[in-house]
Amino acid sequence: MGHVSWHRTHYGPNLGSCAWNIGIGLPEGRQGEGIGSVAQRLLAEHLLATTPLDRIEASTDVSNTAEQRALERAGFTREGVLRSAQMRVDGRHDLVSYSLVRADLG
Repeated sequence: MGHVSWHRTHYGPNLGSCAWNIGIGLPEGRQGEGIGSVAQRLLAEHLLATTPLDRIEASTDVSNTAEQRALERAGFTREGVLRSAQMRVDGRHDLVSYSLVRADLG
């Protein structure tokens, strides 16, 4: 089916200044089925329910419009572009940043 991952990222010196950064990988044959949106939403809900952190974030390449739509369907809010954030074989890439915070769950 694929895999999800997460790691803690820091915006300050204390636990209250931390967030979860999540990622997903799906095989080509499983993309476009809505699995990614559901998996990302379930992972975000799980992390918010079982940890004290209030922010979940994810990013994707600016050209990956399918993943951008998937994150939005999962309830994430587009925050902006992280310029030249990722280095790959073909050079530097801009990423679009998304977040979901505890208050978004209602």
